This record gives sequence, C-alpha cells and structure tokens, in this order.
Amino acid sequence: MSDIAVTGLGLLTAAGADVGSTWRRVCSGIPTAALDPLLGDVPLSCRVPGFDAKARLGRDAWRMDRFAHLALAAAREAVADAGLDPASWDGARVGVVVGVGTESKDTIVPAVQKYIDRAFASVSPLTVPRAMANAPAAEIGIALGAYGPSMAVTTACASGATALGVGRDLLLAGRCDIVLAGGTEAPCHPVTSLSFSQMGALSTRVDDPEGASRPFDADRDGFVLAEGAGILVLERAKDARARRASPHAYFCGYGSSTDGYHYAAAHPEGVGIERAYRAALADAGLEPADIGHINAHGTATPMNDRIEGATLGRLFHGRPPAVTSTKGVTGHTLGAAGAVEAALSVLTLRHQLIPPTANLDNLDPGIDLDVVAKVPRQCRVETVASNSFGFGGHNAVLILRRA
Repeated sequence: MSDIAVTGLGLLTAAGADVGSTWRRVCSGIPTAALDPLLGDVPLSCRVPGFDAKARLGRDAWRMDRFAHLALAAAREAVADAGLDPASWDGARVGVVVGVGTESKDTIVPAVQKYIDRAFASVSPLTVPRAMANAPAAEIGIALGAYGPSMAVTTACASGATALGVGRDLLLAGRCDIVLAGGTEAPCHPVTSLSFSQMGALSTRVDDPEGASRPFDADRDGFVLAEGAGILVLERAKDARARRASPHAYFCGYGSSTDGYHYAAAHPEGVGIERAYRAALADAGLEPADIGHINAHGTATPMNDRIEGATLGRLFHGRPPAVTSTKGVTGHTLGAAGAVEAALSVLTLRHQLIPPTANLDNLDPGIDLDVVAKVPRQCRVETVASNSFGFGGHNAVLILRRA
C-alpha cells in the first residue's frame, strides 16, 4: 500500500465559499439551487455565495475568468490549511494538476460575438489565455510559486477525480514532493445551460428550485448546473510526517477506466465503472467489504443514477455500504465534482459523519442502496470510496483512508 497524505483542503461551492461553510451546509441537507434568470432556457443554478474575486485574490483577479478565480481561492485555502508557506518551499518540487470539464464560456462567447459583428479590434488579446482549460493550473503556479509539473486534466465530469489520481502518481513517481490537485468549473452560462437542456440532462423543476436536484429519488428529472472548486494538498506520508503535519486522511487507492461505448451515455451495464472500482481496490490492497462509505456520483439524471446503483449493488454483492450524493445540496459542478466530493469524503472520515442526500423523499425502487437521507449519519468510517463518471465514458474512483 502506497499512501499519500491529504494535508490541506480548499473548497468553494454553492454551499459556501470555504471548507467550513461548505461542510456545514452539506451536512444540513439544505439545497442551494435557485432561480437564475441569466440562464434563460432552464433558469436554475447553484452559485458560490458572497465570493468577491478582487477582495479574495487581489489585483491580478482582473485577468482571470471565474473558473480560475475559484481554483486559485481554493488552492490558497488548501495551502494555508496544510501549514505550508509558498515563500519558503522548493517551488520546483511543487506540482499543480487541475481538472476542468469545459473551457470558459465567459470570455469565448463574447469574443465569438464580436467576430460575428466584425468588431475585430475589440477582441481581447487575452481571449485564449483567459479561457484555455489550463488557465486555472497556470494561475495557481504563478500566484503560489509552484514551478514543478503543471497541467490541466479533462475527463468531463470525472476531471477533478482524475486530477487527484494524476497528482498521486506524480508523488509516487518521485517527480514532486507536494502536489496541489483538484478541479474547478464555472459553467453557469446560457450556452452551457442550453446545450445540457437540449439533451434533456437538466432538471426542469423551475417551480421548486430547492427540490430540483434529487439524486436517487424516484421523481428525479436531471441535474442542476453548479459552479465550484476543490483543491487538495497531497504529499507522501513520510514527507508529511517529517514536517510534523497532521494529515486529514490518506489517499490510498486510485482506479480509472473508459467505457469505450458512447460519447455521452454510460455503459448500461456499468462495466467501466466496475473496472475502475476494481483497479482502485487493487491499488489500495482492499476488498469491497473493506469500504465503509461511498460518496456517489449521483447526478440525479434518471439513467445514470440507475446504472450507478445497479453497478454498486453488483460490485458489493448486494450489500453496498452507506451511500450519499452531495449533489442534492451543491448541484453538479461538472469538472470540479470529483475533487469537491473527495474533499467532502475526507471530511466524512475526519468527523465520522456522512452527509445526507438532499431531496431524497422516495428512493427509486430500482436502486437497492442504503442511501443516507434527511439527516447526517454518525457512524464509524475507516475507508471511503468516491467515484466520478463523465461524458465519453470516463470513470475514476478514489479510495481514502482515515488518518
């Protein structure tokens, strides 16, 4: 077993603009979805409350789009939480891996409109640097003096989890001593919303915004678009001990796979999900019975929740451990989801508390899972599996162990 210590957490979600407030709101089970007239076709979203980028990040905030703002703010919180000082670390040994599901529409769409209007001179020279998928990773490196390997990882809604797996690999390979890894997304844009709406992926429960995101519920009808970021500080366990850090948890297993089936739909039998799970378990030296809790992908889309539930039931021989989907509170942060949920899984281990799945009034009879609902569940949890799946058939499973 090759454990990697999680020594710092940074979170910005619709549940709160830092780790503490996010955790409290997620544990309350109170949804964050609200009407969002800026989105037009399906005017529902989950946005980070009270986040002032200039106040939080300083004068350089002007040159970044929102997905970079969120990532940098989360990275700074995570580094401070880890007790690290960028002014004194060896930046050449610090890596950055940030998952992003899509490029930023905030800059690209206005630039395209200016092109259509033939207002060529008004297209900003920063259009590409602001919107490119690697901008969040680049801005973290610039701001914090992280000069090691730096990259964006894009596996759709599995991006944040995949980024954590890549970060772990960099540490195990000896290429870095510290890695800031996670995901970010700011997808609350009319174009993104319209695209998901056209494919029938979004909840249309506009008459009941707070009840719109309903993972595993019989009446679910799609997800709610959300913004957010999660960054975790990863170090080799021996290095964390050497500097007398107190790990929040240990990242002990990672598995990934591709369905090779469809550009948007999951394999109906969940074979790729199962492959990723078995790879993560083997990496951690564990069996399914060793997992004490699952932080599920649980998007609240009708088909995906059913496939995930059936796959977990088969993998765990009909008796999966307690399951939750925090997307009932936070909405679906797309490329950030895997990292946000990994951080919440770490907090579950730390507090021995499983957050509830919001809006679960009637469990889908076709989903035979022990889904935590209504109120958080206090119980002894030693290991958590956090799984994420994305368009293109990308699957990623993280296994975290109590420190």
